[in-house]
Amino acid sequence: MGLFDRIRQGLAKTRDELARGIKGSLGVGKIDEALLENLEERLIRADVGLETSAELVRRLREKAWGRSYSDTAELLSWLGECVREWLGETPAFSFKPGLQVVVVVGVNGAGKTTTIGKLAKRFQSEGRQVLVGACDTFRAAAVDQLEEWCRRAEVPCIRQAQGADPAAVAFDAVAAAKSRGKDLVLLDTAGRLQNKADLMKELDKLLRVVGRHGEGLPQHIWLVLDGNTGQNAVSQAKLFGETTPLTGLVITKIDGTARGGALLAMRQVTQAPALFLGMGEGVDDLLPFDATAFAAGLFGP
Repeated sequence: MGLFDRIRQGLAKTRDELARGIKGSLGVGKIDEALLENLEERLIRADVGLETSAELVRRLREKAWGRSYSDTAELLSWLGECVREWLGETPAFSFKPGLQVVVVVGVNGAGKTTTIGKLAKRFQSEGRQVLVGACDTFRAAAVDQLEEWCRRAEVPCIRQAQGADPAAVAFDAVAAAKSRGKDLVLLDTAGRLQNKADLMKELDKLLRVVGRHGEGLPQHIWLVLDGNTGQNAVSQAKLFGETTPLTGLVITKIDGTARGGALLAMRQVTQAPALFLGMGEGVDDLLPFDATAFAAGLFGP
């Protein structure tokens, strides 16, 4: 199954929920103010978010005002075009040459550790020389879980004892990458609520310590969000984005939810691009984000 079909399949619950709500309330007719107000309400209920829903409806007004549609599928197709245009083009993600460091953040339960294992496998298979740093030294068994994922991905994992300073682990991981000729470091971090000042200070320290290895390090800070939590994940994204210079989003568990539209709101509040979607439990079940496939997965037939 290709990327397009896998994303579409993963968004089936979201697409069915959106289509059912829209079909039940809009019927057929033409694009007018009453329809647009109703549609905006339906998008908000689907966790697309207030600002994003308003923007999509504005775009639909410009694209199709006064046009008649023969069935709901045609209306949804126009809306899908608005989503794709709003998201913009999605160039294939790739790292620059040389040592790259990715710090992965998020709350407990979002799937950070599992995601790092999947990322390690993907990038290793693409020819990067990957090393993982187990900087979540707080949660019981977090390091053991990460090491198991690294074993599956066949990448080395740098760890210290539980309770060790996460910044020290991060520093050692980057040092090990340099000495072993690795060119990509993925750093797992403890799950933290974005409103816990002490934990955010700990993250700031980790970023500063990694920066001692070279100007511009780390280049990437990726936020992992649980797609199944809808507006709760949007709130996390907003607050993390206000405190941390995020460079990308990874949305997990997108295939098990009818709230996949929340990804649009997450992007709106962070201005960070969606990079990957979690679509299953296996080590290979992490798909690169594609705006065209995502829009079609939400509003296609």
